[in-house]
Amino acid sequence: MDTLFSNVTAVTMDEAMHVHFGAFVGVTDGKISYLSKQPPQERPKQIINGEGMVLMPGLINCHTHLPMSLLRGYADGLELETWLNDYIFPREAKLDDRAVKAATLLSIAECLRFGTTSVSDMYDHCNAIAEAVAESGIKANLARGIVMFDENFDFERSGKCREMVDLHQRWHGYDNGRIRVEASIHAEYTSNSRLWDALSEYAINEGLAMQLHLSETQKEHEACKERYGLTPAQLLDCHNVFGVRTTAAHCVWLEPEDRALLARRKATAVHCPVSNLKLASGRADVLAMIKAGMNVALGTDGASSNNTLDMFEEIKAASLLAKSLTGDATALPPQAVLMMATVCGARAQGREAECGMIKPGMDADLILLDFTSPHLMPCHDVMSHLCYAARGSDVLMTMVRGRILYAAGKYETIDLDAVVRELAEYAMPTVFK
Repeated sequence: MDTLFSNVTAVTMDEAMHVHFGAFVGVTDGKISYLSKQPPQERPKQIINGEGMVLMPGLINCHTHLPMSLLRGYADGLELETWLNDYIFPREAKLDDRAVKAATLLSIAECLRFGTTSVSDMYDHCNAIAEAVAESGIKANLARGIVMFDENFDFERSGKCREMVDLHQRWHGYDNGRIRVEASIHAEYTSNSRLWDALSEYAINEGLAMQLHLSETQKEHEACKERYGLTPAQLLDCHNVFGVRTTAAHCVWLEPEDRALLARRKATAVHCPVSNLKLASGRADVLAMIKAGMNVALGTDGASSNNTLDMFEEIKAASLLAKSLTGDATALPPQAVLMMATVCGARAQGREAECGMIKPGMDADLILLDFTSPHLMPCHDVMSHLCYAARGSDVLMTMVRGRILYAAGKYETIDLDAVVRELAEYAMPTVFK
């Protein structure tokens, strides 16, 4: 046994939602190998005293744009269309691989600091993102988000599609699947049917999943209905976009027929409550999605529209938003929203057999939180505290596949000082010159 967490409160997120007090959790060769109320007979290589601590599965952020940490706090206070077209897209056009890698490493450091062990990311300059992910040790499902308006579009000649194919060939399955590559349509309103058909065909033939933005704003949703007589979900379904495992970010303005369709296609909605509130995009009806049979996970969106990558903030916001929307104080209780951040996130990434729970045989993707802080005492209900009182800053340790990547302010795989210098001396001048 490599590592033993002793006398810890283990929030397993298993099928019975067990919470074990005074538990012992062992890790061997990157896997969870022991879970009991009794100490193991085997002597571990290291013991981590978990007294006063909570151990839980690492959080899974199912919708990010990691390099956008460079734009954190830039052009705040604008609605989505103006924010994207007049401010964000022009700055992103100045990015290069070097700037993207530095920004990605900064974002990964933030994710690890706040207890995220796996991300689903959509962006460009994806080889640079993959290099940062590979170096850092975090898990990631990476997608080259494609915007395309060209009516003469040809998949074989498209530079964006070639970048996606190259990403797939170079990185899919890296490090025994720690990195997975997925196809990506940025959104219905930023592309056309030629792209939808081509990417759907490629994803189906190559066995890749799909990422996209879907019905994020009312304007986007209604404009699609005016153009085609169909909602974005209905339109994309006509082009087989949901023919593979799909994560659809936002889903704020889905209609009942959309929810039923996406449930049949086994698509995941990724709820990004903080970003949706900040950009005034609306309030997604998560309970309606769940009742329709959809898998619903959580995401932060990019740091430029949030403005942090703290998944604990999303957990609290998701629960509170559901109560506000329904007028029901019991809506989306802690157990449900914590599932969205762990079990449902793993399902969205196609990783449900490897992570999302504390269970022997699963990857040791684990986080340790300090429950001795004043704002977490007394503790009448651990899950309630994880939902409503805990913050990312309460995370003491983040482990991926049994390897401690962050602990007590230090990173094993990221030279944060060097990243900060690269941002200040190269990335920021490049983007804002």
